[in-house]
Amino acid sequence: MHKYLFFSVALFGLGLSACQSPVPPADESTQTKDPVEFLRNVEAESLELDKEVGAAYWVRSTHITPDTGILAAKAGERQLAFQSRVIEQARDYKGLPMDAETARGIELILRGSSLPAPDDAAKRAELSQLATDLEGMYGAGEYCDPNNDVCSTLPELENILAKSRDYSEQLNAWTGWRTVSPPMRPMYERFVELANEGAREVGAKDLGDLWKGGYDMGVAEFEQESERLWSQVEPLYEELHCHVRAQLGAKYGEDLVPSNGPIPAHLLGNMWSQSWGNIYDLLEPYPGVASLDVNKALVDQEYDAVRMTETAEAFFTSLGLPELPDSFWQNSMLTKPADRDVVCHASAWDLDNGNDPRIKQCVEVNEEQLSTLHHELGHIYYYLMYKEQRPLFKGGAHDGFHEAIGDTIVLSMTPAYLKEKGLVPEVTRSEQATINEQMKLALDKIAFLPFGKLIDQWRWRVFSGEITPENYNAGWWDLRTRYQGIAPAVARTEADFDPGAKFHIPGNTPYTRYFLSHVMQFQFHKALCEAAGNTGPLHDCSIYNNKAAGEKLGQMLSMGASQPWPEAMYALTGQRTMDASPIIDYFQPLMGWLQEQNKGRQCGW
Repeated sequence: MHKYLFFSVALFGLGLSACQSPVPPADESTQTKDPVEFLRNVEAESLELDKEVGAAYWVRSTHITPDTGILAAKAGERQLAFQSRVIEQARDYKGLPMDAETARGIELILRGSSLPAPDDAAKRAELSQLATDLEGMYGAGEYCDPNNDVCSTLPELENILAKSRDYSEQLNAWTGWRTVSPPMRPMYERFVELANEGAREVGAKDLGDLWKGGYDMGVAEFEQESERLWSQVEPLYEELHCHVRAQLGAKYGEDLVPSNGPIPAHLLGNMWSQSWGNIYDLLEPYPGVASLDVNKALVDQEYDAVRMTETAEAFFTSLGLPELPDSFWQNSMLTKPADRDVVCHASAWDLDNGNDPRIKQCVEVNEEQLSTLHHELGHIYYYLMYKEQRPLFKGGAHDGFHEAIGDTIVLSMTPAYLKEKGLVPEVTRSEQATINEQMKLALDKIAFLPFGKLIDQWRWRVFSGEITPENYNAGWWDLRTRYQGIAPAVARTEADFDPGAKFHIPGNTPYTRYFLSHVMQFQFHKALCEAAGNTGPLHDCSIYNNKAAGEKLGQMLSMGASQPWPEAMYALTGQRTMDASPIIDYFQPLMGWLQEQNKGRQCGW
């Protein structure tokens, strides 16, 4: 998984909007008793608040200074106060007779936000400041190597992990970035205390339970569903892990990569070991067969950030979806400014009720970034397609839907598609070519699955108190080893705060959405390929330029959050459950090949 974040300054996880000063809070005596009128008032107030809050956070993310931090914190404080108030008021309507649409709106409000604030004004201000400071520390973070006095930003350190094959150089970059996060530790501990207090005030046991309650099912049922989906794909991950470990052992030696233990975390080509595609050169099953060097083609053809974004846009318009508005090109940040600190973590924003969608991304000219642009535009097209829904319904059917759309499109970036775009010279169809292509994709998609699941496993345990502040780091690595089969190559202690080295922890972005999206994107891909009339193998299908598939996709996107997610799933796939079996179908050729390679090896860790 690439560095993605769906960011929407959101009321209850949904897009808001506004530029004027927020409406003064209504007191209990002025609250209407009519749920229909109540919802209208909430939506009107949210539209006034959102644009101001969104602008403050946009400026903070694209121009990190103490001043922008103050502005963002104050705006966030107002937003938190608004959310807490309307959640409390909405509880008065639960169970009252009302029409289905109004009941859906009340239900969405009662689910709360990803960051509920305590009712106490001072604590609310403190929570907002902590959230702003944590994200700012991450965005401004850099590692200054004491051996050479060279200071490196996160993208620069990521490039070392992606390109270097020197064990010590990679380890230095990996440990270096983790010097940024220890100062976050006491701040995060207090952040958890305040967020949990806010969650309890809106009726949840803790913040983790509030997050798990946002999927149109009970908390326990959702936990079981997550485990069921993981159990469907775990065998494929274990086969991939076994082969990758063996190949890395051959490269670095068994003394550095034991044949029966976890893989050293810094050797997988990614700062967080969440995707392994950058070490494909070490793992290519059949060297030279159907080489897909998209990076070279992008450079040779003088692509830049704008042209790469236009290429991603062209995929969506080929499906019959609209062109991006002019405001997108005027207001997005596509490259890293040379004169200031920014949060380079790629994100999509809906700042004016669907009228000002934009992305923030420090685009570099490579294939990974091209895929990321397709992902982010998936969010943008969701915004555009549900633009006509009422404000409370402007959101994904659940948060995993929002993350899955762009990645579903990426699955259609097949060799045939890349050839049509002039990014690969020829398309070779053979069993060996298929295995190479599937290995390249699996190193991103399959490798990501346990990582996508464990981030929130850690946070849920932190929020519940099962993992105490004295064991933050130990609890983190216990889960990473259990699910991913990786471990740090150097000792980590409670003086470290390695969770904080991943944006979504200081950024307080729920992460299970990414796990679910990596399941659903294959489910969506299969359904769209069927709509396109594909009769060949699922891994060869591209829906590029197919209006029938585009119409089916657009219809689902336009529903937004107006219906429970099983209905949106049914509209696209004909199913009302999430299903990981299309992943197994898609990667069946690779699974057979991996099983053959792993004969005689001791798999597991």
